Amino acid sequence: MTEQIACSTYRPTLRMLSDEQIRTIHSASLDILSATGIELRSDRARRLLLDAGASQAGSRILIPERLVMQALASAPSRIPMHNRLGELTMPLEEGKVFFGPGSDCPFTVDVETRERRASVAADVERFAQLCDALPNIDFVMSMGIPSDVPTMDHYVHSFIRMIRGSVKPNVYTARDRRDMEAIYRIACAVAGGEAELRARPFLMLYAEPISPLLYNEESLDNLLFCAEKGIPVAYPPSPNTGGGGPITVAGAIALGNAECLAGLVLTQLVRPGTPFLYGMNVAALDMQTTIIAYGAPDWGQAMAAFGDMARHYRLPFWGGAGASDSKVVDAQAGFEATSTIMTAFLSRCNLVHDVGYIEYGSTSSMELLVICDEIIGHTRFIVDGVEVSERTLARAAIGRARPGAGFFADDHTLENWKWAQWRPRVVDRMRYANWAAKGSKDMATRANERARRLLKEHHAPPLSAEAEATIAEVLRQRFEAPVLA
Repeated sequence: MTEQIACSTYRPTLRMLSDEQIRTIHSASLDILSATGIELRSDRARRLLLDAGASQAGSRILIPERLVMQALASAPSRIPMHNRLGELTMPLEEGKVFFGPGSDCPFTVDVETRERRASVAADVERFAQLCDALPNIDFVMSMGIPSDVPTMDHYVHSFIRMIRGSVKPNVYTARDRRDMEAIYRIACAVAGGEAELRARPFLMLYAEPISPLLYNEESLDNLLFCAEKGIPVAYPPSPNTGGGGPITVAGAIALGNAECLAGLVLTQLVRPGTPFLYGMNVAALDMQTTIIAYGAPDWGQAMAAFGDMARHYRLPFWGGAGASDSKVVDAQAGFEATSTIMTAFLSRCNLVHDVGYIEYGSTSSMELLVICDEIIGHTRFIVDGVEVSERTLARAAIGRARPGAGFFADDHTLENWKWAQWRPRVVDRMRYANWAAKGSKDMATRANERARRLLKEHHAPPLSAEAEATIAEVLRQRFEAPVLA
């Protein structure tokens, strides 16, 4: 009798740090917090820490190990992110990997003219619309700094454009507490109220301290506001090697870990259990050009390493992939994006941003976003592993096969071909004559055509009349309010 077997799949992972290295980095970070200290430009944040048992030495606040361990114990290991329709679509938990774009690009490559120009508010909405349509893009970020709206208001305008363009979970940025209050008011209107938003959050704050060891008032206000309201937060420092961090990856991670843990402590002091996404941005400050190199291998190496730290702490974590330092969508952009996407998958990074960046984060590209959507699907097929089961072993089909005849028309092939092979959307597999007859298009051209087609055909469900009324009121009040220098 043929033995029946259970279905099994092994999913490969990448580990960068040993247990001993994790303990050493953790210890170094605790030393940084307790002996070197951090500088806070916020009276409220300083008072929170001092009242909880931190101490002050000159302008520095020294955070004891006890506060760090208490914060790690209270922070959740899972962040259930929803879309704006209230559906759970992005549970940030161990083993799950989700991808999305980045924010704050001053330039974009126009999808119609294919020329580089300043970003405008309409670009933010169109990028959100494209993200909504792409099957392997899981959340949205602004991908731009709109140049055609008031400078002091562009984060609020970007948030509005994002939620109009997409229903997917939203990772947003804000200038200060005034921005936060406006965005929160709009989000509550979209969700149906404060309690509904807290129960099914569809937005997450992205804010940063300033490496090394400086916490400015605006980012702290934003962080503490979200902790008050129970809104998920990502607070990754950027100890880029040779810039905000030491030139060595280990030193940058020890510093970034300390900086991130300080943000965690603050959120848990305000509201224990505040959803907090651990992580940092560790790229290389190129010593020849002084750019922050988004496509360098340092980024992937560091992401895998602080991913090991995140698993040690039992926290979901943040990373970056799918970006390039190339100025155009070319072979360099493709191999840099692929390398980091593969690393993000293998390190099981939970929320991966910056997909679709070119020019070291200065310019957004719809073509690269479309290509990265393809790379993500391609890579997911590899890292999801090989299913071994009665269905996949195909013993009956092999028994039916005539030697040398193949399986093309076998029932097993007809029943399983749609899922058993990965099928591309922009990768070309045509025979040469057909490819030439259809215009001999390269991948960037095919990606451009797919982007324009999706923008024409795909539209997210509109916001409710109540949400649009709240948006109109928020914008009216901001327009009438005096602008502070």
